[in-house]
Amino acid sequence: MHERSWVSLSLAGGVCVLLGIGLARFAYTPLIPALVDAHWFTIAQANYLGALNLLGYLIGAAIANRATLSFGSRKVLATALAVTAVSLYACLYDGGVIWYGIWRLACGVSGAVLTVVGVSAALSRVAAQHRPAASALIFSGIGLGIAASGTVVPWLIAYGIAPTWFALGSLATLLALWAWVHVWSHLEPAAGRPVPQATHAPRRWSALGLMLVLLAYGLDAVGFVPHTLFWVDYITHELGRGLTTGAIYWTAFGLGAAVGPFVAGALAHWLGFRPALVLGLLAKAGAVALPVASSAPTALLISSVLVGLLIPGTVALTSGSVMELAPPARQQQAWGWATLSFALLQAIAAYGMAWGYTDLGSYRPLFGMAAVALIIAALCAAVAARSPLPRAASETV
Repeated sequence: MHERSWVSLSLAGGVCVLLGIGLARFAYTPLIPALVDAHWFTIAQANYLGALNLLGYLIGAAIANRATLSFGSRKVLATALAVTAVSLYACLYDGGVIWYGIWRLACGVSGAVLTVVGVSAALSRVAAQHRPAASALIFSGIGLGIAASGTVVPWLIAYGIAPTWFALGSLATLLALWAWVHVWSHLEPAAGRPVPQATHAPRRWSALGLMLVLLAYGLDAVGFVPHTLFWVDYITHELGRGLTTGAIYWTAFGLGAAVGPFVAGALAHWLGFRPALVLGLLAKAGAVALPVASSAPTALLISSVLVGLLIPGTVALTSGSVMELAPPARQQQAWGWATLSFALLQAIAAYGMAWGYTDLGSYRPLFGMAAVALIIAALCAAVAARSPLPRAASETV
C-alpha cells in the first residue's frame, strides 16, 4: 500500500464505521414510525426486522476474520461496501417482510464486516503515537451516522419513504467511493492477514479478568438495545409526540455518540481503561433507566445524549481493557471473542425485547431490564478492574 497519512486512514476507517453501524443499522430506527404509519409493516414486524439486522451483525462478526484470511482485506472491504450501499437502495421498494428481511440481514452482515475489517486495517497502519486520536476519529463515525440519519430522515420523509432510502443509499455510495478510491483500493491483496507475533517471553493470560470483561461487554449489548432499536418509536407513538420530536432526540443521541470516543479517551487517560469502563457502565445504566422514571423533555434529552455518548465510549474502553488483559499474540483473537459476545447477546436481547414489547404493549419495562443488565455488567467490570495484568512468562518462577 502507498504511504497514507494517519488522518486519511482514520477517515477511511471512520467511513466503514459510519456506513456499517451509523447508516446500515441506525438509519432504520427513525424510519420505523414512518414505515408503520405508511402500513408497510406493523410495529411488531418493524421491530423484528430491526432485530434481524442484529442477527446479521452476529453472522458478520463471526465470519469477518476468516473472510479476511481467505480473500484479503481489499476484496472483503470492496464487497462489504457494495452490499451496504445496495441494501439501502433495496429498501426503497415495498417488497414485503421477506424482501426487507433479506436486505436488513445482508446489511447487518456487511456492517459487521466493515466494522471489524475496516477498523483493524486502518489502526494496524497507524503509528502507535497517533492511535488514540485515530481511534477517536474512527469511532466518532457511529455518532455522525446517527446524527446524519436523524437530520436527513425527518426532512426527506415528507417526500416519501422511497426518496428517503434513495438519499441514504446515495450518501453511502459517495462515502464508499471516497474511501475506496483514496485508501482501500491501495491495500495490497493479502493485506489484513495477521502478522505472527514474537514468541519470546509470552505473556500469560489474565483469564478471569478477561472473561469478566467479555461478559460485561455482552451485557452492555443488552443495555444498548432499547435506545438503538425502539427509542424513536417510543417517543413518537408511545409518548405520542410525533416523528419530528422523535427525530430531534435521535439527533441528540447521535451528537452524543460523535463525542463519545473522545470523552472515553480522556477518562481512560485519567483513570485507566478498566476503572473508566466501570464508571461508563454505571452512568449508562442510569441514563437508560431515566425514561422509566420520567418522560419529561429534559429527562429524554439527558437520556438521549448520555446513552449516545456512552455507546461508542464503551466500545473504546472495552477494547483498551481487552488489550491490557490479553497477551499481544492473542489480542486479535480476544477482541474477536468480545465482538462475538456483544453480537450474540445483542441479537438475543433484540429478539427477546421485540417479543416482549408485543406481549407487554409498552417499551418502558424494556428500559428497566436493560438498566439491570448494565448494572450487572458494571459489577463484572469492577471485579475485572482488580485483576492483575498478565506477566511475561520469563517473570514467573
